[in-house]
Amino acid sequence: MSDIKLKITDREGVLHEVDAPTDMNMNLMEVVRSYELAPEGTIGICGGMAMCASCQCYVTSDHELPEMSDDEDAMLAEAFNVEDNSRLGCQIHMTPDLDGLEVELAPES
Repeated sequence: MSDIKLKITDREGVLHEVDAPTDMNMNLMEVVRSYELAPEGTIGICGGMAMCASCQCYVTSDHELPEMSDDEDAMLAEAFNVEDNSRLGCQIHMTPDLDGLEVELAPES
């Protein structure tokens, strides 16, 4: 079994408990898109290149995430609604140690 459980709160405040595969090299933005937790065209606009911040989310659980890349840091420096726990979903790859991860999608603009 290579799935992990995630709790994702969408932009309307609805909590979704979803399964995410760890063996398909998916990132959080792709999981959100696959479950259609954000309207099409509002998340992952740049295709996961850390160039648009449309997949910004707030990490609300205590998980140890990989260090932020310079590209992600630079993009968040220009984004709206950035909080201390903001990350780009496209930069969070699904791994077994992220089981139980809880995130909230940031507002669209």
